Amino acid sequence: MREKPLTKRQEEILIFISDHIASVGFPPTRSELSKHFGFRSPNAAESHLRALQQKGVIRIEAGRSRGLTLTALSRPSLPPSNTARTPLPLVGRVAAGSPILAQENIEHEYRVDPSLFSFRPHYLLRVEGNSMRDAGILDGDLLAVHRTPEAQNGQVVVARLDDEVTVKRFKRKGHLVSLLPENPDFQPIKVDLRHQELVIEGLGVGIVRPQLDN
Repeated sequence: MREKPLTKRQEEILIFISDHIASVGFPPTRSELSKHFGFRSPNAAESHLRALQQKGVIRIEAGRSRGLTLTALSRPSLPPSNTARTPLPLVGRVAAGSPILAQENIEHEYRVDPSLFSFRPHYLLRVEGNSMRDAGILDGDLLAVHRTPEAQNGQVVVARLDDEVTVKRFKRKGHLVSLLPENPDFQPIKVDLRHQELVIEGLGVGIVRPQLDN
């Protein structure tokens, strides 16, 4: 449990971070926090984030512009004893052409607290590679996915293209779709919907980061 309650401003910042992750799939930058709350510089946002980390509701990853992770203490209004933990299948490497939740793709089942996510997650997808690094989505992370066939610009999606499943940021203009990485070492994937089929498998609504046993 936290030793000290959050201040009103800290609660507002925590809600903004949570809502930002739910709506676009990744946490805000310090500059985005500063713009939203009217801070004079990103340093002010950083001070608030450090205070939230000290109170145990977020984790900060050094060197990542979006390296913020909500913790289990981020929803203090829900008593743990009354919170049901939902079983979610963990999907590993997806076999070409198979449904994403086909039995051969499921590695394990985890029980997670659904109150940690603003949108209900339906499964976890093991992330491979670092193309979404700057969105705080790292190799080996478990991406919580809300199943839906639709996406809005700016949201992080799980997309199927030519039997390959990828996690990218979605941007559409007319019949042209760009699947955007969050790492300058990777190139966007361009899709012309007139000639190529793109299937949205779901939206990324949060991260579960496995803890290695000591």
